[in-house]
Amino acid sequence: MLLWVVVAAPAHAQESIVARAFDHFYNLEYDQALEDFQQALARNRESPDFHNHVAQTLLFREMFRDGALESELVSGNNSFLRRPKLNPTPEVEGEFLNRVGAAIRICEARLKNDANDTSALYALGIAYGLRANYYWVVKKAWHNALSDATAARKQHNRITELDPAFVDASLVQGLHDYIVGSLPLGYRVLGFLAGIRGVKEKGIQTIQQVAKSGERNQVDAQIFLCALYRRENQPLQAVPLIADLIRRFPRNYLLRLELSQMYSLAGDGKHAIEAVDELASKKAGHAAGTDRLAWEKIYFQKGTIQFWYRDLEHALENLKKAAASPEELDLNSGAQTYLRMGQIYDMTQRRSEAVEAYKKCIAYAPEADAARESRRYLAAPYRRL
Repeated sequence: MLLWVVVAAPAHAQESIVARAFDHFYNLEYDQALEDFQQALARNRESPDFHNHVAQTLLFREMFRDGALESELVSGNNSFLRRPKLNPTPEVEGEFLNRVGAAIRICEARLKNDANDTSALYALGIAYGLRANYYWVVKKAWHNALSDATAARKQHNRITELDPAFVDASLVQGLHDYIVGSLPLGYRVLGFLAGIRGVKEKGIQTIQQVAKSGERNQVDAQIFLCALYRRENQPLQAVPLIADLIRRFPRNYLLRLELSQMYSLAGDGKHAIEAVDELASKKAGHAAGTDRLAWEKIYFQKGTIQFWYRDLEHALENLKKAAASPEELDLNSGAQTYLRMGQIYDMTQRRSEAVEAYKKCIAYAPEADAARESRRYLAAPYRRL
């Protein structure tokens, strides 16, 4: 019995480190998560999961720094095909690829001994999926991304064949079905040729099942599902999910911003503003996690909601505050700040100021959807019924 305890103790220690790492991860504390995952990896270099955890944290940290983590990744006016590249340092990029490569090598070696090793198949699919995200988000290399995404789906499809009760393995399938089903026809054809038919509705149903019954991927599925509900104009479906995620990960301020946005999209301006004001109150009180949140993000969120609910005076006041330090916003939010200001000026018969705001929007982020809109309003003033 003593021998069992001595042997089991490191495993329990690892579980504690990994649980702590994931708590940091979902609370946007990527440096701390990375430190814990690297510690777990140092204790067990032969675990493909730990290599994957390090790689995932590196990738998400870059996405977070570049403002690409918000649900706009899969919703709103931003097409999947127009996300800007990320620019990680060569050291970060090299470490990411090394961890993914190590996970793939370990899994392939295990599968040579047992082709039906579902744990190895699962980790291998995750590794390919991470690299697909890297090719897509960092390199904007569609064909490479599709190749690895197809490989990820293949591994997890095999798990489903071997063990239909392994619900987590279907998340990759659901995401691919939804994403490919959302792409323009030409890209859907490429997905079809790769074996991904891309039916959006089927993808959503699959993700819903993982969000309900998954173990390893339940949180990820819930986060993805919120983004998909937003994209599919079903915001009230997302509200209880986000509220539960906030309870579990209270230091993740992006969840509170998303909650306000969901209420706004659902036509509930009162609760939308209340959610932003609650976040502002937490930041003013230096609640854990909020020191990383720029006030400009709060001003932008509140001003945007006020714009849609025709509280134009207060909307303009908040948007001006956001525009005072546009470097604190991601490109899309910064561009939308100037766009909304221009629209408010047009709605209040201040055409020269509107034109100036539209020009600032275009100069700030020429490829943003907001810049495309601004070019239209340079020719003709914005009108809203």
